[in-house]
Amino acid sequence: MRKYRVAVVGIGMVGSELVKILEQRDFPRESIIILARSSRTETISGREYEVVATSPEAFDNVDIAFFAGTEGSKGASQQYGWEAVKRGTVVIDNGDDFRMDPRVPLVVPETNPDALKNHIGFVANPNCSTIQMVAAITPLHELAKVKRMVVSTYQAVSGTGSAAVSELSAQVKAYNSGSAPEPEVYPHQIFSNVIPQIGSLKDGYPGSFSEEVKMIRETHKIFGTEEIKITATCVRVPIFNSHSEALNLEFERKVTVDEARHALESFPGITVLDDPSGSVYPLPLDASGTDDVFVGRIREDRSRPNALNLWVVADNIRKGAALNAIQIAEKMIELDLLG
Repeated sequence: MRKYRVAVVGIGMVGSELVKILEQRDFPRESIIILARSSRTETISGREYEVVATSPEAFDNVDIAFFAGTEGSKGASQQYGWEAVKRGTVVIDNGDDFRMDPRVPLVVPETNPDALKNHIGFVANPNCSTIQMVAAITPLHELAKVKRMVVSTYQAVSGTGSAAVSELSAQVKAYNSGSAPEPEVYPHQIFSNVIPQIGSLKDGYPGSFSEEVKMIRETHKIFGTEEIKITATCVRVPIFNSHSEALNLEFERKVTVDEARHALESFPGITVLDDPSGSVYPLPLDASGTDDVFVGRIREDRSRPNALNLWVVADNIRKGAALNAIQIAEKMIELDLLG
């Protein structure tokens, strides 16, 4: 099997997870280089890695570059992504700068792998909350087309990055010591609270924040249609890792609970945990550190015709970011799309 020269750009939470998963999955690599703003040594899973300062020349002789990205910020891919492509590198970008660029496929490998066939060297990873939702919807959409979806998210602080994880930890300690927790990363205290704001308000979507708009626009692009009606409410909750979502799906025809469960159980990357009488359903604590998208609470919505409710949980740093990016590369290798 051919082996590839790989670069990971950025070494925060997602970048570190990319390196871990490349090792765990024994990705066919000849070498891995880590690029960041400055040269240094980083320890990941007990192993030391040399980090090289990012420059255009650093992408010479790199086959695949995973850009870790940072949600809501203009990341390294904006500065170096297309330059890397010019130098013969295939870029897989976790950031949000180019997701809606018509030149760039936006891919969940289980859902729309054919989009990769039209790539011109740059592929985008969807938003973390979009990835797990789309993965769960795909086998059901194949059964009977989804007409409308309502999603409410319960998103962990790791989605904001390491500073938010530290802030929640500090606020827990402050509360336990009797002092007042101080918000810095978020506009309000996150400990013992929920914040119905992720991102900034978006023009053209009055009253909606950017995370909600991402879920709508990205889902339309991935499924290749704007006919699905989507509404989203995205909420930050005081847990460290793994996003949860309540989905209400309306189909073109009736889909029974048994049909839905069978389709989900048969689909790669989905684990069904659905025994409410035994208090068995997906939990973010259990999903953290795992690869699958977990689905449970599958039940009929009697308030709407042809509608079902689902509860969906996944590790937002793994499947919602690093793992999906690596699965894109693996799919490109499988389809012989890396040249």
